Amino acid sequence: MNLPKHITNEQTGIRYTLHGDYYLPDLKLPKIKDNRPIGKWGQLHLNHLKKHCKSTYYTYLMNGTLHDYLCGINDQAEEMFNRIVSHMAEADGTDENLKATDQIKWVGLMNNYRHCAEEVVFDSIIYT
Repeated sequence: MNLPKHITNEQTGIRYTLHGDYYLPDLKLPKIKDNRPIGKWGQLHLNHLKKHCKSTYYTYLMNGTLHDYLCGINDQAEEMFNRIVSHMAEADGTDENLKATDQIKWVGLMNNYRHCAEEVVFDSIIYT
């Protein structure tokens, strides 16, 4: 039996290609218009979607909006992270004077603020 290599469904207009014994649809994802990098927070959220929210991941992927969505998550998370770190440093009085006088203490405090801010961003944006 000799089957044609390509067929088109007249009702849907979808073209199919023969692979072995099966016809598979010739589907292509839309091209990404935005060349912005996804970033750290976007990558973390992408991994979370792939592992725990597969239907949401595939919906964004098939709609062609995944890249824009992840860039938006990254921007939102980065802005929240920076805001939290600056507010914590300001509330504790950690400033350039401390940096100039006791650099080790300043680095320790800033690392603490960064870790606390990361946890808030993870809970509020990345893993929701």
